Amino acid sequence: MDTYHVLGLMSGTSLDGLDLAFCRFTYKNENWIYEILNATTLVYSNTWIDSLREAETCSGQQLVALDHAYGRYLGEQVRRFVTDTGIQPDFISSHGHTIFHQPDKHISLQIGNGAYLAAHAQLPAVCDFRTLDIALGGQGAPLVPIGDELLFSEYDFCINLGGIANVSYQKNGQRLAFDICACNMLLNHLANSLGKSYDADGLLARSGSLQQDLLEQLNAPAYFTEAPPKSLGKEWVLENSLRTIDSHNSSAEDKLRTVCQHIAFQLKQALRPLHPGRHRVLLTGGGAFNLYLVELLEQLLGPEYSVEVPEPEVVSFKEALIFAFLGVLRWRGEHNCLRSVTGASHDNVGGAIYLG
Repeated sequence: MDTYHVLGLMSGTSLDGLDLAFCRFTYKNENWIYEILNATTLVYSNTWIDSLREAETCSGQQLVALDHAYGRYLGEQVRRFVTDTGIQPDFISSHGHTIFHQPDKHISLQIGNGAYLAAHAQLPAVCDFRTLDIALGGQGAPLVPIGDELLFSEYDFCINLGGIANVSYQKNGQRLAFDICACNMLLNHLANSLGKSYDADGLLARSGSLQQDLLEQLNAPAYFTEAPPKSLGKEWVLENSLRTIDSHNSSAEDKLRTVCQHIAFQLKQALRPLHPGRHRVLLTGGGAFNLYLVELLEQLLGPEYSVEVPEPEVVSFKEALIFAFLGVLRWRGEHNCLRSVTGASHDNVGGAIYLG
């Protein structure tokens, strides 16, 4: 029996904050068992939100400095969390924060330098999970599906409603996954315009009216009809979805209502052709707390699909949990990135290790 205690770090495109999840993984009888032992979300200061949001406009020198500064920030937060809670991680496993993701150009950058993270956390660190896969011709995303396969195999579909919504599922003996559409990046953007950090329970969206012309514009991009493997970056969302939303002449509530319809529709479009019959759907990520969005999805999918929102800890920290798990697989030298998902030339063992 092998057991690992790992602190997973996740920062998503929606800039909700830094998720820390201290997890235990045990390999027993050829199965992985997980437990989230302690988890929290650290809300970013306005300074960090601005720095991360505007990083794509930095000069090369400024971006290197930000990479190092953010790595130091991560390390300091880890050190404080470890001291305050008394936990004893074997190592840290960090996703970093995505600044660029353009795999067609062989570009994907997650800042949060591993050397600075390990040095300031005073712990070994695993990071940079995407680069090897992109070097092998893959998308470098999504990375979570190997965790879905090994930790959440009882579900037919695993959907994460984060900054970008994605799905993972098993078909013909292999794991497949792809990004579906922008999610919390759009919802939080509109809630921010009303002075709120997010649309609690989807109440603002529920109060709005559907804008059919906006819905058609949001559903129009060719990406939605392309076959996987495929993935989305912040750049695509800014150029397409956010620009469309911002240019439409309607209230923020009406836009929220319409964006929820857009997300639910694209989720249905992604799921319905994949498997006939009855299915269990796991729904996690911040968008799973949007009751109105979940209701719309249930209505569009119909009774053949059982949409399940697990306990809040799993909803909030599943991605940090799985990045901790990706670190375990990297530590063991086992595949943690699947060619069936990313389109790379072969399965690979992604991630750089800094021993500190």
